[in-house]
Amino acid sequence: MSTNAADLLAADTSMGAVTLRVADLEAMTAYYRDAVTLTLLAQEPERTILGRGAVPIVILEHAPELKHAGPREAGLFHTAILFETEADLATAVYGVAARYPQSFTGSADHLVSKAFYFTDPEGNGIELYWDRSRTEWSWTHGQIDMATLALDPNAFLQENLSEAALAGANGRPASVGHVHLSVGDVPSARRFYVEQLGFETTTMFGTQALFVSAGGYHHHMAMNTWNSAGAGRRQLALGLGLVRIEVPTPDDLGALEERLTHHRIATRDDGRIASFDDPWSNRIEVSVKP
Repeated sequence: MSTNAADLLAADTSMGAVTLRVADLEAMTAYYRDAVTLTLLAQEPERTILGRGAVPIVILEHAPELKHAGPREAGLFHTAILFETEADLATAVYGVAARYPQSFTGSADHLVSKAFYFTDPEGNGIELYWDRSRTEWSWTHGQIDMATLALDPNAFLQENLSEAALAGANGRPASVGHVHLSVGDVPSARRFYVEQLGFETTTMFGTQALFVSAGGYHHHMAMNTWNSAGAGRRQLALGLGLVRIEVPTPDDLGALEERLTHHRIATRDDGRIASFDDPWSNRIEVSVKP
């Protein structure tokens, strides 16, 4: 873990909207709007933006000419949408389970959070989750204590779902809590996301998975090789189009750009946004929080 603040992303760094390239824009918009309970914030002929309030969470770009990537390739493992209360999480879980029950893939209590997992109609992973208070998290030798414990979805819904929660669910806050990627190898991921980009390692699972964050969060990003060990650079395909990271101030963005230049990472900068690729051609875009 780095101890030099100049080498780190700002503590108030957070994740922005994830862009997905999709084959069927109408069907995918319906899934995230009607099942995940996001609000349609903007609709264009070839793009829709969905989120909560004024916060974009998922941006869908129509790309019917592209094909799906192979199951062993690098790319998105899941987009994780964070809800402020267990009641809000229950409402979203119920929405997906009621309309697309076949898309449910599992649930878990991770000690720091409660999470439910789904796969959207085009195979993109989704995590819907709620965080316990940071005062309830535990750290051991600088690593966050996380686990994968049983979480009964039916019991969770019975305990937390209510008519009040269902009413106006898509008007309550939510955001992208973290983004989890499939990568070719963990050492390269750690070199890029920790040593160069400036996240801190929060935990590792051997050589198979890495979790990183800014400001002591359990993780803003994660990378694993569970399906993609040895994967090389991505080709243009359906699925993940862009991962967004938001930093607090223009000075934070400038400091990041200096680090990337020092590490000879090719960066495109229009004065407001810096964009670059990770070792697997996942496009990363960093901007100042609106």
